[in-house]
Amino acid sequence: MLVNGKWSADWQPVQKADDQGQFIRQISGFRNWITADGSPGPTGEGGFKAEAGRYRLYVALICPWASRTLMARKLKNLADLIPVTVVNPTLGDQGWSFGGYPGADDDPLFGYSHIHQLYTRADADHTGRATVPVLWDEHQNVLVNNESADIVRMFDTAFESLASSSVRLYPREFADEIDALNTRIYEKLNNGVYRAGFAGSQGAHDQAVQDVFEMLDELEDRLTRDYLFGSRITESDIRLFVTLIRFDAAYHGLFKTNRKRIADYPRLSAYLQKILELPNIRATVNMDHITRGYYSIKTLNPSGIRPGLPDHIAKLLAFND
Repeated sequence: MLVNGKWSADWQPVQKADDQGQFIRQISGFRNWITADGSPGPTGEGGFKAEAGRYRLYVALICPWASRTLMARKLKNLADLIPVTVVNPTLGDQGWSFGGYPGADDDPLFGYSHIHQLYTRADADHTGRATVPVLWDEHQNVLVNNESADIVRMFDTAFESLASSSVRLYPREFADEIDALNTRIYEKLNNGVYRAGFAGSQGAHDQAVQDVFEMLDELEDRLTRDYLFGSRITESDIRLFVTLIRFDAAYHGLFKTNRKRIADYPRLSAYLQKILELPNIRATVNMDHITRGYYSIKTLNPSGIRPGLPDHIAKLLAFND
């Protein structure tokens, strides 16, 4: 991680834990918003007006949080307005790096070798982890936002005058319900799998696994219609999808959340296929990057040996090519 703008040699991919061994995720530090007229958003400062070609999205295809933003970008028809740069799927001694792997890009703006250099360009004294996604303003050369939840919401509304879309990811009539469900999905499932995989004690792991499968069981019962809120996709579906698509290939084995597979849930499996069949969503999923990235985490998999892709996942993705 960065400490006062300098990369620490003691950086570890596994983040903090409390005194009970519970995994603690870092809070994102850059929280400006792009808005239609450049006025301030819910957090941060103003001055970030929605404009074509002004902003760039940096992502890792392994990362579920970054993949949320890729899905929103596709669903809201923003691909022509906001270019994407993909980092290497493996976390090295200096965190996320550019290039050096099929499907990974070189940094097109500054020729940097690592994401953390963007952070210190934005803040020379930055302290914290250099995470993805990163939303960068190419006109001002500043880091706008590194919180995926914010980026999804600004993509939903900020660029409407520049790109038409029939999708509303955060419909006003469901806002309170979406917020409540998002919180529960995050705590018990999205972050629950990480709490299980990075637990520092047996008790912390067992509780996290219990939370994961309680949430999966609840969602299986809920999905009697196409999506979590009926016939139209919302940001809650994006949050759920990015964890489900990684579950059987990575979390089930590497994170030891192995009571069941998603393949053992009929409704969740059908739901995965339905979302993959939406236009351009399949392109946001790269299972080579996902499995390469997760199984390269040395603290969890010292040998670096990567298992093959489960047959049912390979067939699901091949069906949608």
